[in-house]
Amino acid sequence: MRDKVVVVTGPGRVELVEQDAAPQRPGTFRVETLYSGVSAGTELSYVKGTNPYLNVTWNADLGLFQPGAASTPYPVNRLGYMQVGRVVESDTPAVAVGTVGAMTYGHRTGWLADPVAERFVPLPDDLDPLLGVYVAHMGPICANGLLHAAADLHGADVRALGDGVRGRRVAVVGAGVVALLTALFARRNGAASVVVLDPTPHRRQVAESLGLETLDPDADDPAVVLKTRWAHTAGDRGADVVFQCRGQAWALQLALRLLRPQGTVIDLAFYQEGADAVRLGEEFHHNGLSLRCAQIGRVPRGLAPTWDRERLSAETVDLLRTYGDVIRKHLVSAVVPFDEAPTLLTDLADRRRQELQVVLSV
Repeated sequence: MRDKVVVVTGPGRVELVEQDAAPQRPGTFRVETLYSGVSAGTELSYVKGTNPYLNVTWNADLGLFQPGAASTPYPVNRLGYMQVGRVVESDTPAVAVGTVGAMTYGHRTGWLADPVAERFVPLPDDLDPLLGVYVAHMGPICANGLLHAAADLHGADVRALGDGVRGRRVAVVGAGVVALLTALFARRNGAASVVVLDPTPHRRQVAESLGLETLDPDADDPAVVLKTRWAHTAGDRGADVVFQCRGQAWALQLALRLLRPQGTVIDLAFYQEGADAVRLGEEFHHNGLSLRCAQIGRVPRGLAPTWDRERLSAETVDLLRTYGDVIRKHLVSAVVPFDEAPTLLTDLADRRRQELQVVLSV
């Protein structure tokens, strides 16, 4: 038995390689891939050669990037974290043959999994399995953003995912997959207002198709628009919380300008360049703002183990049950045969092709 695997052999070079499938071992199970979602941020950073793991050493114990050998050198053999597979063999009572579930094993046609070491999230029968690409990792990334907003407001006393947005005015900078799912999470969890800001007309159109309000940051100054609209008290105007989801310095600067005094930006973006446009001596300083990075590797301090990856996946399933039809129709922009993955990834990296969410179909 052989599996097809997407491998990045160097900057701009992506190949489809056949490898012998790992032999079945006691306690393991094998899945055949149904769908594999493409992350246009993280994955393309390996194709472009801009991911920091390619150039320096990540010291996980110190939490520092340091000079040294690349922590993830080329070839990159495990690319992607949005897989849906069907169990075809099982030597463990924990996972039954025929079960369809979400995992994070990279773009490949099959995988031998250890249920103790790896997450397998069974998908409910009433959920379109294609939407399962969001359940194991991408959806939890966005849910974790809301969890950080809740912790910013309530500390360790977070009872529900919506505790940081319920009844509050929320701005979301960016209209990619992370931004749009985050905006839907905020709306579903009771935000008083949710506004998505992105300069790309097509992305704003997708956001509007999802039922979200949008603003063009290249038109009238959106900070003036929202601070005029969102008044709290004299001298206190703007968004209660901003989710910053676009990995560019201008977007972070815009997020800071949208906030009310002493507000917080919850940052879910992946910055791969410098940040000269972030003017920390301006709104950040004069309005006493906070910037909080929400990375899926950590839930807010004090919230584990109550809020773990499994709970964030469950929140994602609930979101997909509510908005699945419009997400499938408007957010998933293309379903592409798995064998076309190398061409697809290089075209996306070189901007020869523009997509919001591509799903590889096996």
